[in-house]
This record gives sequence, C-alpha cells and structure tokens, in this order.
Amino acid sequence: MNKSESKYFNTAARMDEAFLALLEHKDFAYITIKEVCGKAGVNRSTFYLHYETLADLLAESIQYLNNQFLAYFKGISDGAVTRLQDCPLDELYFVTPTYLTPYFTYIKDHKRLFQTAVENTSTLQLDKTYDKLFINIFSPILERHQVPAQGRAYIMAFYIHGLMAIVTQWLKDDCAVPIDHMIAIMQQCVMPHQESEEKK
Repeated sequence: MNKSESKYFNTAARMDEAFLALLEHKDFAYITIKEVCGKAGVNRSTFYLHYETLADLLAESIQYLNNQFLAYFKGISDGAVTRLQDCPLDELYFVTPTYLTPYFTYIKDHKRLFQTAVENTSTLQLDKTYDKLFINIFSPILERHQVPAQGRAYIMAFYIHGLMAIVTQWLKDDCAVPIDHMIAIMQQCVMPHQESEEKK
C-alpha cells in the first residue's frame, strides 16, 4: 500500500470512528454529514470522495464491525475447528454458549449500530459475514453429518435466516433479555429434539 492509499484508508477509518461515536448518542436519522466531518476532522469534499450518502457510511461501518468480529471469532473458533473431524456427532453442533456468548455480547456492545442496521435492512450485509463462517465451520459440520454438498447452502440459509430473525427481535427489544436466555431460545429452535430427550 502506497502513502496515498494509506492516507485514503486512514481518513475513511477516522470517519467510521466519528460516525460510530455519534451513533452512541444520536439516532441515525439525526446525524448529519457536517457532524461526521467535524468529528473526523475532514471537510465535506473528503467525505464525498469516500461515500455518496450517510447510508454508505453506515454500510461500511457495519462491515468494519463484522470484520472485527470475524477476526475475534476466528480466535475462538480455531480450536474448535480442529475438533470437527474427531468429536462425536452428538457434540457436533454450533449453537452452544462457547460460540453464542461472544456473538451476543458483541451485538449488545454495539447495539445502536446493529439496531440502526435492522432499521435500514438494505445496508445489513450479514449474509457476507456468515458466508465466511459457513465455509470454515458450518460446511465441515454438515459434511460430517453426510449432508450432500448441493443441499448444504439451502439448509444453512434456513438456519441462518431463522437465527438472524431471533437476533433482530432481540435488538428491537433493546437487548433486554439476558444472553443466556437468548442462547436457550436458539438451542430450542435448532435442537428441539435434544431438549425433549433431556426432559425424559
């Protein structure tokens, strides 16, 4: 990366940070380009070199946080990935506190941004994030369960969109339900047969 490119990306990062800081105190609808520029220490022409609208900045900020989370999540998941080929099949599922606690915590810590994303769904690019998780985690799990390759994307689309509906409702409720309760709800949706067996 040359000096010019570095300066471009550093400026974009400053605007991301300024936008996220403003979002902590104001609703997205009331944030102006002027405020973002003032907080980031750039002029309006610089803003328009990077984005056409604040919605573009919102989309980039969400992707920025998603990438941060993926990097963090990778550290958690790497150890688990090595177990995928060896652990018993009844332990081979993804909806566990080990994985979900950091996920829910991350969303709650950045709930204003994710709430804004839910309200502006065209900018919510979580499918791209989950594509990466699918390749690294979900696909090997489905392979162990001998799910044909051509059906895996459809099965995971079903689960991912269902789980995201739960997260969306949680955000609409201002993340009021405790995280451990949310994990139990997801487990009940994904593995109802297991819960039934435990009650016997």
